Parts: sequence; structure tokens; C-alpha cells
Amino acid sequence: MAGRYVIEIFYSEEDEGYIAIVPELPGCSAFGETEEDALKEIKVAIDLWLETAEKEGRQIPKPLEKELLKTFAESRS
Repeated sequence: MAGRYVIEIFYSEEDEGYIAIVPELPGCSAFGETEEDALKEIKVAIDLWLETAEKEGRQIPKPLEKELLKTFAESRS
């Protein structure tokens, strides 16, 4: 997997399971019956998203993880 992207996981009452999304990668999402399943599935989805973007010549966003940590650290000081 190229880079480390922020993954959000939340429970969906409607779907009766967990949804995982990657805000930095539009349309990149996955579903799992448990949080662990959703996490496993989103890792596959990230790889596929990046592979497809590369093949299509689309720009691949840089992971914001370090920027988010820096912002969080600065807000705590």
C-alpha cells in the first residue's frame, strides 16, 4: 500500500454493519459485519483505488496522516 491514509470506521444502523471510508480517496469505502472486517476490506479497497488511479493516470493524493498528527499535537500545546 502506497502511503498511510486516514481511515474512518463507523456503525451504520441502516446497513447493520460497519462502513469504512478514506476521506482522501473519493469513493473509497468498504463494509464489514465487524470493525475488523471493515478494516480488512478497506485496506483492499485502498490498494485497488490506488492501482486504478495509477492505470488511469489520475493524481494520487498524498496521505494527510502526518499533517493531522501535527495539527492535533499543536492544538494540545
